[in-house]
Amino acid sequence: MHQRPFKQVDVFTDQPYRGNPLAVVLDGTGLTTEAMQEFTNWTNLSEATFLLPPTPEGRAAGADYRVRIFCPGRELPFAGHPTLGSCHAWLQAGGQPQVAGTVVQECGVGLVTLRQDGERLAFAAPALIKSGPLAEDDVALIARGLGVARSDILHHAWCDNGPNWRGVMLRSSEQVLALKPDASILGKLDVGVVGPRGKVGVIGSTDAEGIAFEVRAFFPGNNGLAEDPVTGSLNAALAQWLIGAGLAPAQYVASQGTCLARAGRVFVQQDGDTIWVGGSSVTCVSGEVLL
Repeated sequence: MHQRPFKQVDVFTDQPYRGNPLAVVLDGTGLTTEAMQEFTNWTNLSEATFLLPPTPEGRAAGADYRVRIFCPGRELPFAGHPTLGSCHAWLQAGGQPQVAGTVVQECGVGLVTLRQDGERLAFAAPALIKSGPLAEDDVALIARGLGVARSDILHHAWCDNGPNWRGVMLRSSEQVLALKPDASILGKLDVGVVGPRGKVGVIGSTDAEGIAFEVRAFFPGNNGLAEDPVTGSLNAALAQWLIGAGLAPAQYVASQGTCLARAGRVFVQQDGDTIWVGGSSVTCVSGEVLL
């Protein structure tokens, strides 16, 4: 064991402690998978990441660094807020991308491109592994688990980009915020819920803050059903679905974490064939960790 540089970063916020926290070990060289998983479990955070040099293949393809992403109990091939938070920490620690203004991250799904947008970072949404409408049995089950009528689910789709999200759109953000899901019904489903904050049925409508959608993310946790404060992977998949289906404009802002006393803000922009998902990050803890 030895001391390794470490940062704890709050992601999808420019206000400390109002986003989604992430533990970042800036030098994961020599650590076993078991050691990474053990540390992740110990942090009691939704994710921890470990930065490493790119593989030879990754470097040849333009990768600036490699990251391994863990949540309690397992490793993830990709996750959004760990991608933004890891890049923020890498740049803050002196990382220099091969191409100015663009960072290429190597992770379980391959190479993910990030771009600097002023004070924010944005990642290119990875391709969906599974898309298209959900099975009607799943939709009915989700409606029961969320405690809403089946008719309140206006639209639905697979939103699988690594994490196995099932996405549903409700009638309004108020309905999304009022949800009290039943873990015994939802079981092991990863469910993302979105509702418009502007005028229902008006594409591109926003509320007074310029926010188009309210998002919530539910998934099986160690003690039953858990809710994620702000979820990059889900918002990336939702954006691909909603924009592709004509349910959202090519550029919008989503809010997430309201029910957890957070103020997550996710900035979505379509640029040609690429959808960029971005947000601010704030370093809240900086030092060393014994690993």
